[in-house]
Amino acid sequence: MTPVSTANRDEILAALDGVQDPELHASIVRLGMIKDIAVEENRVAITVELTTPACPLKETIEADIRAALAGMAGTDEVVLTWGANVRSSNPKEGQKAVEGVRNIIAVASNKGGVGKSTLASNIAVALAKTGASVGLVDADITGPNLPTMFGLAQGLQAGSSEGLRPVERYGVKVVSIGFLLPKGTPVVWRGPMIGSAVRQLLHDVPWGDLDYLIIDLPPGTSDAAMSMAQEAPIAGVVIVSSPQDVSVEDAMKAVAMFEKLDVPVFGMVENFSYFVAPDTGTRYDIFGHGGAAKAADELGIDFLGEIPIEPAVREGADRGIPVVYGAPDSESAKAIDRIAKNVAARISVLQRMGR
Repeated sequence: MTPVSTANRDEILAALDGVQDPELHASIVRLGMIKDIAVEENRVAITVELTTPACPLKETIEADIRAALAGMAGTDEVVLTWGANVRSSNPKEGQKAVEGVRNIIAVASNKGGVGKSTLASNIAVALAKTGASVGLVDADITGPNLPTMFGLAQGLQAGSSEGLRPVERYGVKVVSIGFLLPKGTPVVWRGPMIGSAVRQLLHDVPWGDLDYLIIDLPPGTSDAAMSMAQEAPIAGVVIVSSPQDVSVEDAMKAVAMFEKLDVPVFGMVENFSYFVAPDTGTRYDIFGHGGAAKAADELGIDFLGEIPIEPAVREGADRGIPVVYGAPDSESAKAIDRIAKNVAARISVLQRMGR
């Protein structure tokens, strides 16, 4: 291909200047997202650099680009090539960046049994499927379940002289203290020891180069959550709840805790939101429905989505195959994909705002 002539390039850039990033509400030209323009006869090739490979509105941006160039002379065929440049979150005073990690996403609840670890593992795999480099750390020190959810043996690094290190599965670098503990071994530690362990999982593990590090926090407002927020630049946190009042009340307390720690809350997810009987198609709200959405509205935070009860989710967790990988066409996988992309987009917005 040959470079576009100055006049044609100016015309194309002028047309594209009217296209806005739907999340950042600014021109894609002025945001520096147009990286290259080339033409050969009536064929124009444009390279677009997104703020995240998990951009949920990529199709909207593509449609707007094509609409902006429609009817312009010399643009009979428009070929788009997509790239991404994930920016890093900036540490606050007293925080230490995790080497090689651009953004940290915490997944939390204030109550056990709401599917937090399942959601954390699936968000990590969903982001990795978009082409992002992703890590996942099991900060639930006393109940490390991620090895099972990724089909990895408990204690697989117990005899290693190299110490705890990431194991890659489904495109995600996974680290868990469960790698060091034989199956069935309990962790009976006091709070300060748990906080120290979380710091080591963040800073002493060779993560390499990551766009996103997902942290699966233990339930409750514990030393693990506080240590993490104080030690590292957390881009934001996803709060997981089930629909019933007792779970929503605890989730709201978790939101308040992170706000006190000055950690942005991306929003709330309602897990176990409803069940659709596969034989009849009848919907059942087993645990109620809409409690998390109502709570998010009361708190003034985003409601990130609802995830139905599906056997594929449980089966995937038990078999070590996250549902977004093993059953990508299921309603649960589609919902988690949307949540993961919305979180990645939210990070880009916060960075644009200077958070």
